[in-house]
Amino acid sequence: MKNLLLQYKPFLLFLGKFIFSYLILTVIYQTYLNHFDVKNVEVDTFTKMVAKQSAAVLSLVDSKSYTMPHQTEQTVKLFYKGKYISRIIEGCNALSVIILFISFVIAFTGKLKKTILFILFGSILIHILNIGRIALLCVALYHFPQYEHLLHGVVFPLVIYGVVFLLWVIWVNKYSLYATEIDKK
Repeated sequence: MKNLLLQYKPFLLFLGKFIFSYLILTVIYQTYLNHFDVKNVEVDTFTKMVAKQSAAVLSLVDSKSYTMPHQTEQTVKLFYKGKYISRIIEGCNALSVIILFISFVIAFTGKLKKTILFILFGSILIHILNIGRIALLCVALYHFPQYEHLLHGVVFPLVIYGVVFLLWVIWVNKYSLYATEIDKK
């Protein structure tokens, strides 16, 4: 048993760090979400900000783009060309994707300064791409509503998760302690 633990120690350390950081960040996020009243259809502040930023990007193309709180759901309505196109829910704000990204970076340990900077840069990049994703999705849904499932369920998640995967690859190969060990060989 001891030999197995020694043999798989790097993997077990990675897994432990990933699970621990993911659980901590998820509990913090859930605590944040619990401050908003579901019964009164109160939307969390970050989701409202993402909706407003998406509308601001859309307004560069169309001045009739805006947001409005939903009256019966915990969502924000997003309008494009004066038409209600989509609703922004908590899952649209990409914070769960950012939590996953951060947990992976923490699990593949790096030097503290590089880790913090990469997490900050990566989180901002994911946020900006998410705003662009929502804006492009609204434009696409306006013109091609029949492809909603393909666009919302396949194409745009593939893009955002693809970028997160590329960030992970860059982190592991360039900045993590694993990368510096390979460079030494």
